[in-house]
Amino acid sequence: MPFMRRASHHELRTAFRALLDSDSCFHTASVFDPMSARIAADLGFEVGILGGSVASLQVLAAPDFALITLSEFVEQATRIGRVSRLPVIADADHGYGNALNVMRTVVELERAGIAALTIEDTLLPAQFGRKSTDLIPVEEGVGKIRAALEARVDPDLAIIARTNAGVLSTEEVIKRTKAYQAAGADGICMVGVADFEHLEKIAEHLSIPLMLVTYGNPKLRDNERLARLGVRIVVNGHAAYFAAIKATYDCLREQRQVATGTELNATELTHKYTLPEDYIIWAEEFMNVKE
Repeated sequence: MPFMRRASHHELRTAFRALLDSDSCFHTASVFDPMSARIAADLGFEVGILGGSVASLQVLAAPDFALITLSEFVEQATRIGRVSRLPVIADADHGYGNALNVMRTVVELERAGIAALTIEDTLLPAQFGRKSTDLIPVEEGVGKIRAALEARVDPDLAIIARTNAGVLSTEEVIKRTKAYQAAGADGICMVGVADFEHLEKIAEHLSIPLMLVTYGNPKLRDNERLARLGVRIVVNGHAAYFAAIKATYDCLREQRQVATGTELNATELTHKYTLPEDYIIWAEEFMNVKE
């Protein structure tokens, strides 16, 4: 696809479907604004992803605590969709609520020009004192996938069910992913897959395309092997945005001639400026309900 060639949202969705229907494995570009989407297309990436955590950082300068609203996320997706020359997956978290909220999420992201979206079965926002990896019952997750499918207008918009394979037994992962496949999901996204042995045990029970969030896991770096197991999309992380944070800090620090004494990396800078400790204090103050 030539860099400046305009493409309709439906054409981009068709292009993404072709990736899912292929026998190859593709790695996403992390895109977070119109410029990054254009750069990714120009560099030849076949697909991009707008991460929920990245959107929270860019829009709110807030940690990934499910603070960003649907309207804020959709606004950013719309800006990207307006210029994108490659299909973009939206990390739609838990659909911003229950199954009815999921329907609203699908409607808005479809209008924004997204080619695919993931709906996860994480219990969000996390309850006080509970892990952010707690999951909803599988029956509720199935309801969300069915609601998402009902809400879409363009049948080429891909609805991908996501679960956390790192916090469940293999048997439970198989149960959940098979249920989401039976509900009609166009693909299964998993985070927390440990290695190829783990992946093989899950993949043998599935017949729809797989998407993995690996964060660069070295035990899952064989592209051909991933493809043979049905993996079509791999998300390595969102290094591009963190590099942008680091570059901005270094540029402004140099302009002001500020000597820090220590060199902060992108992760440390993100932690410093998203103020996570404040959110922890507020959670203790306002969410810890005492009888």
